[in-house]
Amino acid sequence: MTITREAFAKVNLYLHVCGRRDNGYHELDSLIVFAQTGDILSFEEAEDITLEVSGPMAPFLDGEPADNLVLKAAHGLRALSGLEKGARITLDKRLPVAAGIGGGSGDGAAALKGLCELWQIFPDPMGLEELALSLGADVPICMKAHANHVAGIGEKITPLPPLPDCWMVLVNPMVAVSTPAVFKARTAEFSPAAPMGGEYGFEGFIEALKERQNDLMAPAMEIAPEIKPVLEAISAQPACRLSRMSGSGATCFGLFEHEEAAKEALDQLKSIQPSWWVSLGKII
Repeated sequence: MTITREAFAKVNLYLHVCGRRDNGYHELDSLIVFAQTGDILSFEEAEDITLEVSGPMAPFLDGEPADNLVLKAAHGLRALSGLEKGARITLDKRLPVAAGIGGGSGDGAAALKGLCELWQIFPDPMGLEELALSLGADVPICMKAHANHVAGIGEKITPLPPLPDCWMVLVNPMVAVSTPAVFKARTAEFSPAAPMGGEYGFEGFIEALKERQNDLMAPAMEIAPEIKPVLEAISAQPACRLSRMSGSGATCFGLFEHEEAAKEALDQLKSIQPSWWVSLGKII
């Protein structure tokens, strides 16, 4: 039996940095959605836990294989369940690395969900949540994989009413950006939390987002000037209603009301700079 899971790109439609805890973690206020484009993981039964990574972005992964969140998730879940089970895991890495769209966190979350199904286990929900958070602040929201308001360091997750239909074009200049470096470079005052509640039509949704911002965009652009031309190229697309950077960068996005307009923008952006990573997905 083979189980397949997709780890969708996680996108911060806005991100306010509201404070800093004594342990160095920052208090955040963010609306997080997922674009239906991402990495693909497959799981098969095996005697031991192994991971094989392929795909166009595999060469950009650095660090020791044992540090991969997929393996950490697998070993953590096995310990939590108390079972001696194995899995042959394959990761088709399609999302850029260190890109502000939760690629590693999404892979870790997909591993937890895929292995629960493969091993036919039903861990204690609180234990599973604690394991997810121990893997990284973004892993809990990636376990949800749909639109939520996020606060705290990422552990306070509030479901939202359904968002209006919206298409997203994602662009990354193939520049890795360090999240700690971006936070360190940030010099602005902390922002007030401004969570979005209630139901929105498309126009109201866009207007509400325009009243908010990504507090990490300015310091990220100082570290990676390549972000600016990406944002300019996205905002220049005729039907783009909002362009912004996600997370700590360097991936940027444009929001479109209709799929056809988004596809036209996708083609245009690919032609502007062939070295950029460009993808498209409906938000969920």
